[in-house]
Amino acid sequence: MVNNQIQTLNLNLWFGKNQVLHDVGFGVKEKKVTAVIGPSGCGKSTLLRTFNRMNDLILDTKITGKVLLDGENIYHSKSDVTSLRTRVGMVFQKPNPFPKSIYNNVAFGLVVQGKYKKAEIQERVEKSLRDAWIWDEVKDRLHDSAMSLSGGQQQRLCIARALANNPEVLLLDEPTSALDPQATAKIEELCLELKNKVAILIVTHNIAQAGRISDFVAFMYLGELVEYGETNKVFTVPQDKRTEAYLTGVFG
Repeated sequence: MVNNQIQTLNLNLWFGKNQVLHDVGFGVKEKKVTAVIGPSGCGKSTLLRTFNRMNDLILDTKITGKVLLDGENIYHSKSDVTSLRTRVGMVFQKPNPFPKSIYNNVAFGLVVQGKYKKAEIQERVEKSLRDAWIWDEVKDRLHDSAMSLSGGQQQRLCIARALANNPEVLLLDEPTSALDPQATAKIEELCLELKNKVAILIVTHNIAQAGRISDFVAFMYLGELVEYGETNKVFTVPQDKRTEAYLTGVFG
């Protein structure tokens, strides 16, 4: 049996008076890729951002229910949000490297923590760049600006930056929607490799992508979790008519 790295229990979320998530309960399994699919505006990205408390940054947000990381509620009043965000890394839709060198982008989180020696930081930067499949492309230009990289390289650099903290979970919010097909294929392949080290939760509007890379899939509609299960089962024998309608392109 595969354990849940993250588990939500009766999760509800409001922005002001607008309820965006309704009683969501599902798990992100360790060493697996879990995809969240559904039409635009159904709450996919909001759900993703509950796992590293990014929604806390939005005014007038109210959350009820629990989000458990390794069995501990991350919304407990004594939860350390900074520590949480090192354990749960995030990569956004558009590559967002810092306006720094390639090396300093990856080293940034480690330097800020102030507990690593220079040699250890160098080691972890190289390992993260290797794990993100970009080391061979940048090893001779580590002190060049990250802005000089292509879009696909920038996105892999952002993945390396998240990996440098040794996260338990990697959140990917439509990480290939701004990329060309070749760069997209590379990120998808990378996800299949990385799941051996870290649990991955990916939000994607691309049904085919979810089918290619995920082990489990969650279908969201109007803020509700309609269906969740093994990808091959949900895609071949959906249990809910709304899932079937979405997968066959009736709406999207």
